[in-house]
Amino acid sequence: MKSFACGDVVPGCEARWVCSTDDEILVNVAAHAASAHGLEELPADVVQSVHKAIISVS
Repeated sequence: MKSFACGDVVPGCEARWVCSTDDEILVNVAAHAASAHGLEELPADVVQSVHKAIISVS
């Protein structure tokens, strides 16, 4: 399992996900970024930051 906390990229955001894969997390993060942060598309640097902040959990 993989885990990501939006607050690791956007300070103050409390959104968190636990999914099976990095790709599942990115799908959820993209939807969240559009609705909560007004980002219709994730810039490459944000995608890179998200990848770096994803951790493996058991």
